[in-house]
Amino acid sequence: MGTSEPSSRSVEVQQRGRADAAVAKIADISRTKAAQWIQRGLVTVNSVPAVKSTKVVPGDIVTVTFPDDPDPLEVKPELVQDLTVVADEEHFVIIDKPVGVAAHPSQGWRGPTVVGGLAALGIDVATSGPPERKGIVQRLDVGTSGLMVVAKTEIAYSRLKQAFHDRTPKRNYHALIEGLPDPLNGTINAPIDRQPGYEWRFGVVEGGKDAITIYETLESFGTATLVNVRLLTGRTHQIRVHFSALNHPLVGDLTYGADAGLAAELGLTRQWLHAVGLGFAHPVTGQYVSYTSPYPSDLQYALERLRY
Repeated sequence: MGTSEPSSRSVEVQQRGRADAAVAKIADISRTKAAQWIQRGLVTVNSVPAVKSTKVVPGDIVTVTFPDDPDPLEVKPELVQDLTVVADEEHFVIIDKPVGVAAHPSQGWRGPTVVGGLAALGIDVATSGPPERKGIVQRLDVGTSGLMVVAKTEIAYSRLKQAFHDRTPKRNYHALIEGLPDPLNGTINAPIDRQPGYEWRFGVVEGGKDAITIYETLESFGTATLVNVRLLTGRTHQIRVHFSALNHPLVGDLTYGADAGLAAELGLTRQWLHAVGLGFAHPVTGQYVSYTSPYPSDLQYALERLRY
């Protein structure tokens, strides 16, 4: 807001409707942004803090406090190409995230997001937490494709968040690593933290957070090996960091030391890593549910080049 704007504005409502619609009209902003302001605690109705579901009637007094940072991390509904909805349940949605898409908006990222893609599809995610991270209980790197669950209701959000904190969901990935690991099947137990001197890179660091990765060889090609990976922890870049530390970086992962020539030969412009399986206890019924995802075309093409 410019310096000439008042710090707050109170208006008597003239017609029945939702609080976010009233705020959008009062502040001349989108309803999406109005909902964000409500969630940030910037709106009251008759001096009572509003929530997203608040309804207003003629005679109600809506007060909007204008923030100093009106767009801290704005969620922009944007159709995301190749974002696939695998299952749309009452309490959660399972999506197959394409490469090049972040889980949610963040400082320094202005590309497409899962949160914005779901909003564009009209999938309502009504949970607590920062507006730009609505429903997000797990994340995948921008350069990693595959399965994610997003909570749609408050009960699912709290229970799934706790489940991932307790490491009970089963997540498995397929990764193509350089060379042949020794042993062919094993467990990597090495602490991970931000790499000193790098802003966006992580590494095996003494005193870092516990990180455990279990892997088994699925197929060997000589120059590369396809492995199935299960995570017992969920550290940032965990799979990428652990295999790089073993001198078997993921094919295509130039950030962590992969061979650029091999990546080019296989047509890869990102790390070969895909979240192929996800299973967890239903947040309401407790019944175990599981989902699988096929390889996207770029990863499938790389495998075919190695096989033939």
